[in-house]
Formats: sequence, C-alpha cells, structure tokens
Amino acid sequence: MQYNYDISVVVPLFNEEESLPELVRWIRRVMHAHEFSYEVILVDDGSTDHSWEVINALVEEDKAVKGISFNRNYGKSAALNEGFRRCSGEVVITMDADLQDSPEEIPGLYDMIKNQKFDLVSGWKKKRFDPLSKTIPTKFFNGATRKLSGIQLHDFNCGLKAYRQLLVKSIEVHGEMHRYIPVIAKWNGFTKIGEKVVQHQERKYGTTKFGLERFVYGFLDLLSITFVSRFKKRPMHFFGSMGTLMFVVGLGITIWLIAQKMLGIYMGGRVRDIVDQPLFFLALVTVILGVQLFLAGFLAEMISMASNKRNEYLIRDRAGALTK
Repeated sequence: MQYNYDISVVVPLFNEEESLPELVRWIRRVMHAHEFSYEVILVDDGSTDHSWEVINALVEEDKAVKGISFNRNYGKSAALNEGFRRCSGEVVITMDADLQDSPEEIPGLYDMIKNQKFDLVSGWKKKRFDPLSKTIPTKFFNGATRKLSGIQLHDFNCGLKAYRQLLVKSIEVHGEMHRYIPVIAKWNGFTKIGEKVVQHQERKYGTTKFGLERFVYGFLDLLSITFVSRFKKRPMHFFGSMGTLMFVVGLGITIWLIAQKMLGIYMGGRVRDIVDQPLFFLALVTVILGVQLFLAGFLAEMISMASNKRNEYLIRDRAGALTK
C-alpha cells in the first residue's frame, strides 16, 4: 500500500489561537530532526476566537499544514473522525492543541507502530498536571473501561495516540467515543494495542474546554459501544437470551402457583386465589417482558438484515488473484 506521508498528525481544537503557532513550530522541528515526511491536519471544531485565521496563516507559511473548519462546535469525536477521513500518512498521530501533549513523543510512537507492529499505541500521562476534579473521575472511568473492555490501558482519555492507517480508515467515531477508540479498535479486530508513558505539560494558554458532563456522556457511550460492538450483527442473541430468561422465570412462577393451588384443593385446605397473590403479578410482568424482548430481537434482526453493511467485513490484505 502506498502512503503520501510517513506521519499524519491530526489535531482537533476549539478556541486555541494562542497555542497553535507554537505547536506547529514544535511539530515541524521534531519532524525535520527525524527526517519524516508529514502532514499536520488542524481541525477547528467551530472556534469562536481567531483560531481559523491563525490556521490560514499557518497554511500559507507551511505547506505541510492543512486546515478544516466546522460551521459549529460538534465535539472532539467529530473533529477526529473528519481528520481520519482526510489523512494519508502511514502512521496517524493524534494530539491536543493546548501544548499539554509533547510532539517529542512522536518518534517513539511512530516506532511502536512501524517497527514493533502495534495497531494502536495510547499515551499514558503517568504524571499529570490536571486538577483533582479532572483526575479522580478520569481514574474511575479508566477502571470501568478496563473492566468492561478487557483492554489493560491506564489512560484511555489521553489525546496523544498513534494508529496504523488501516485502523483509522476502518472506524467511525461520534458522540463522546473518542476516549474509547481502543475499545472500538478491539471490536474491529485490531487487538495489538500498546501503551507508552508520555510527558504531560502544564497548560500554557487558556483554560480546559471540557466540563464534568463529559464523564456522564462518556459512561453512557461506553455502555453503548460495548453493547453495539458485541451484538450489532446478532441482536437476537442478546434480546432472545434475555427474553427466554424472563419468559422461563414467569412460566416457572405460574406453574408453581398452579401446583400450589391444586395441592391445596387436594388436601382440603383453604387456598388463596392465584390472582390474589403478588407472585401472580410478578409472573405476568416477566412473561410480558419476555415476549417484548423477543419481539425487540426479531425487529432488530429484520433491521440488521435490511442493512447494506450487514455482510461488510474488514479485509486486512489480499493475495494472488484477489489482490485487485
């Protein structure tokens, strides 16, 4: 496969006019020192300051710099997704625009993808310069993500990552899922995921653009990507299993109530009516839920079968007569 560059650096940004010139100069210095062919793609996520004017000036100054500007703020995931669509480097590096990610880490990340054959390498900010209001929730979500995904990374949310180009061209990122790209990659078959301790800088300009609500949205997206990744091609396996369980529980309770009633009549004792017992209503609810889950599974299967992507699979390579 032919690539236009050794490295594509994708930088999503929002209101970072002060840091951009310094960041681009720093990246240029590192790239020239290691003789990499490269491009820098700056994705302006609807900035309200003069970031786009600064990007245009940088493009005029350096032909390796390219810019994309969104009409409004769509979020970091959208910016990364657009950068992934446009990049053409063999190795793709993502980093934040606030100068907290060091471009000096790029050669090491490139080596792990190119020579050590990793599909994805995530940075680990072992020593952070963020406030406790940011670091404590981050540790919680990193732990939850490790537990649900089985991927043993310390810092899923680190913006400094390196990817094989095939990976970024094979995934779609939206919502708050940028922090879960390793999870998306794993479910797409890219299982060689590594980690590198990286330097974390103190913020030099401005303030963080993320609030606490990102953790709520991030947790919901984690549940979403875990579910969709496992069951998007076989939804009946999930809904059918849950429906069967609920139906069997409801049926079992019903049989037990009927048997209890019949035994009571046979023994000549005073027996409560089945409909007077709370368990009857529990059985009724579980049976109804079981039927509904089955119906949801059938509908999901029909929708999945109608999708033109149901039988699309990622092909890593071809050989012989199938190379075309």
